[in-house]
Amino acid sequence: MARCQGPGDAVALFPAAVHGTIAIMSKHVLHNEFTAIIERDEGWYIGYCAEIPGANGQGKNVEECKKNLADAIALILQDRREDAARGLPAGAVQDIVSIS
Repeated sequence: MARCQGPGDAVALFPAAVHGTIAIMSKHVLHNEFTAIIERDEGWYIGYCAEIPGANGQGKNVEECKKNLADAIALILQDRREDAARGLPAGAVQDIVSIS
């Protein structure tokens, strides 16, 4: 993993550095991987997720930043799933779609 050299340096952690396990409405468990973009700014690491707008995290080190970012991603996805469930018509089918 590349390290930030100073303020303003950005590191894209590929293939995806944020890992999380999310339970979805149909009670299946999915493993999700997302891209974390992490920058150093005045002693803090600030991270965001390119695939999930609004997901941000920060920490005094990269690991803390990634954990906080993963928590933010999980909360956003949980909220989106709950919001989608409120609008499901009776008899709607839920299933899993996998992307390879």
